[in-house]
Amino acid sequence: MSSYQLYNEVTAQTSKYTTLRYSSSFSSAIKLLHVDLRQPIYDIYGFVRFADEIVDTFHEFDKPTLLKKFTEDTFLALSDGISLNPILHRLQITFNKYNIDKNLLIAFLRSMEMDLSQQEYTQDAYQTYIYGSAEVVGLMCLYIFCDGDIVMYEKLKPSAQSLGAAFQKVNFLRDIKADYEGLERVYFPNCDFKNFTKEDKQLIEADIQKDFEEALVGIKQLPIKARFGVYTAFKYYYSLFKKIKKTQHHSILQTRIRIPDYGKLFIFAKAKIRSQLNLL
Repeated sequence: MSSYQLYNEVTAQTSKYTTLRYSSSFSSAIKLLHVDLRQPIYDIYGFVRFADEIVDTFHEFDKPTLLKKFTEDTFLALSDGISLNPILHRLQITFNKYNIDKNLLIAFLRSMEMDLSQQEYTQDAYQTYIYGSAEVVGLMCLYIFCDGDIVMYEKLKPSAQSLGAAFQKVNFLRDIKADYEGLERVYFPNCDFKNFTKEDKQLIEADIQKDFEEALVGIKQLPIKARFGVYTAFKYYYSLFKKIKKTQHHSILQTRIRIPDYGKLFIFAKAKIRSQLNLL
């Protein structure tokens, strides 16, 4: 093994470990993908996680400067084909291998920048943010799943965007208390969380339900290497969504909804059975 191959292996372990430490649920879903797909998805997640940390948690540092440097280093890694930042090194390997559209990165980083200053969102700003923070991540993954089949990519693109949007909006609903009280953010447009009503919650849920339905259409058409892992992630988030729907509007402002470990195991087992029986 050459020194460069060893470096690639070490950086691969870095993005994998980042995923494992930050998200047990997402890590579990990745393990259900074909082995060929796992590392590239770890690489995408590691990058997204680090960018998110800059804008969400590094409050004692100059976050705009950190994000600006991170953005510059990202595109430098893509052009140079190497980076001494292990997360960015893995990102450039995956982006260059699968020829992923760099405009997706631009949109993602623009949404991260919005988090530095945007406190309340208009409908247009909300849609821009959802596209950049979530839909493009689904599209990055779709490039990997389609592995160069551009016809398939274009066909499944709307569903991939819907899945990313559904996941993000569920996160917003689940994390309303933390976003509003801790970060002073109100993502959903036209909502006053000091006077959050049952009707507000139902309108948001109807929008999310539509995203889930559109996402499932595409999941059923994914290559077999990706289908089970993506479907399991879908079922996890949909189960979380159903639990949120059953929660009173005033209660989600007071607590964070979770799926217990035994519930996750049940979701996995049921998804596996339905996948094996081709009943997605």
